[in-house]
Amino acid sequence: MRIACSALFLLFMTAVAFGQSTQKPPLHGKHWMAITGKPLAATAGSIVFQKGGNAVDAACAMLAATCTMWDVLSWGGETQALIYNPKTKKVIALNAMGVAPTGATPAFFKGKGYSFPPEYGPLAATTPGTPGGICYMLAEYGTMSLKEILAPAMQLAAGYPIEAQTANSIERGKARIKEWPYSKAVFLTHPGEKREAPEAGEIFVQKDLLATLQKMVDAEQAALQQKKSRKDAIMAAYNRFYTGDIAKEFVRGCQEQGGLITQEDLARWKPLWEEPLQTNYKGIDVYKLREWTQGPMLLQGLNILENFDLKKMGYNSPQYIHTLYQTLNLTFADRDFYYGDPYKGPVEPIKGLLSKDYAKERARLINPDKNDDKAGPGDPYPFEGKINPYTALLQERGTLGDTSGNRRNFAPAHDVRTGMNGQGISTSADLAMLEAEYQDRLWRGTTSVEAADEAGWVVSITPSGGWLPACIAGQTGVGMSQRMQSFVLDSVLNPFNVVQPGQRPRVTLTPSLALKDNKPFLSFAVQGGDTQDQNLLQCFLNVVEFGMTAQQAAEAANINSNQLWLSLGGTKIADRQPKPGHLLLHASTPPATRDALKKMGYTLTFDDRTSGPINLIYFDWKHGSFWGGSSNHGEDYGIGW
Repeated sequence: MRIACSALFLLFMTAVAFGQSTQKPPLHGKHWMAITGKPLAATAGSIVFQKGGNAVDAACAMLAATCTMWDVLSWGGETQALIYNPKTKKVIALNAMGVAPTGATPAFFKGKGYSFPPEYGPLAATTPGTPGGICYMLAEYGTMSLKEILAPAMQLAAGYPIEAQTANSIERGKARIKEWPYSKAVFLTHPGEKREAPEAGEIFVQKDLLATLQKMVDAEQAALQQKKSRKDAIMAAYNRFYTGDIAKEFVRGCQEQGGLITQEDLARWKPLWEEPLQTNYKGIDVYKLREWTQGPMLLQGLNILENFDLKKMGYNSPQYIHTLYQTLNLTFADRDFYYGDPYKGPVEPIKGLLSKDYAKERARLINPDKNDDKAGPGDPYPFEGKINPYTALLQERGTLGDTSGNRRNFAPAHDVRTGMNGQGISTSADLAMLEAEYQDRLWRGTTSVEAADEAGWVVSITPSGGWLPACIAGQTGVGMSQRMQSFVLDSVLNPFNVVQPGQRPRVTLTPSLALKDNKPFLSFAVQGGDTQDQNLLQCFLNVVEFGMTAQQAAEAANINSNQLWLSLGGTKIADRQPKPGHLLLHASTPPATRDALKKMGYTLTFDDRTSGPINLIYFDWKHGSFWGGSSNHGEDYGIGW
């Protein structure tokens, strides 16, 4: 009877997911669609669209607005984008990820007692990428001036009613903010009072940031007065940020507070246009950024999963969840060892990793009845016709659950009650705090930007960096990135991602685009650290395998795997280690499904938030319209017309 009732409950939940009932209404548009992490920022995109801008213009305006509103990022962070160009019918990738500064070496950080670079403060900062990313996108594919694009952000910097989420984040982080004088001056608007952060609804003013944005606009307008082209004028603003007086003050403020970034670091750095990576899943071409992000693991996952009949398994059935989890095990293991900056040696085996034959080999490793807690990196080199040069490192590293022989003791504790560092936890409250800290590092968020227009331009961005509590660089008003923490200091963890000056860290940030019949099919992105490609993979399958609408796919219950090396948070090995078999499920998961997964070897936790926040646009070519999905978690918001 219990199994029958659970089966009926699962059918009911599936019917709800596939029916019309969602917590937020679906978005519809004929001319354009603008979706991002804050309502005011989505409004900035709509303003630009209504002034005649294209999707690139609107995306840049939304990105500028979210940075100004500290939507878990700021102007000193990084930007990664995929753009569909309807004129060439090609997907282009923008790499506006900053690099490690002069002096950032493993010896430097190990000398300070770190096993990973720090997660906060000046030493966590890569060179800022977002100002350059906006300028490059706008100059190359936009239609409007930087002055027009930055107008909403500048109005916000002049003063906007701050929302509770950001205001409360400032209050929670005020102890650290007080360590940095420029941050303290901006964020703590009520010094000495019980609540020193702004109150929700208070007009939050950022005079220094407004002055910085004005300097960029002034540089553009001066160039236009000199009869420079629109593109050259935008690049004049770029140059003022990276080589002019803004750069000088940024570096001064960074170094004054103990940071490493030099003026030469800023001047040498440039955004890069790239050809994205791609795979085909059942006739749909899916595009991701290159291996300096975690994006290729979604492509690897699709290559593995096409060897299984997922639709027959059923949405979120025990076998479906198990197959997803095992696939994620394998792709995370490869990500954690083989992904890194392709512009710095050694060269990643990405061709082998994305080989369909390699995926078949990995799929054969999946035990249909039990979790593999020793899943480790594969060997993609034979699929490139090469011999793996890292077999000794792999032997030294060992698999997740194996510390035999001479292998490094990087294996995690299997019992969560022992804690991440293997030490005893005295109370249930200690355990709850430990779990909350781990989930925060796993979910650690940013924002996403999705834009599309009737001319065919499509933009998907996952920007980040400079989140609260942020260290502001001098009187620029610009919060510095914290992305250095995604490097490793030991090649046995990942020989492709060891910190060195001028290198990009392997980041979690991972926008997505999919084409069907050579036309845009889906544009999707999500915040959430290491959960990003987990959620995006399931979102894609929700649409393709289970026929969900954009809003249904955004809200649908997903799973989260913890069997991975965390990319964010903590400076000790114990802070980042995998938790084999640990699986987060939605609180509505039926008892029969829970019991079946426990028998497969899983340790289960539950939450009512397991899906993102995901934002996406579906292209309805039958009716000539857009469907938008905006997450029901947090403040994500979309506007269509």
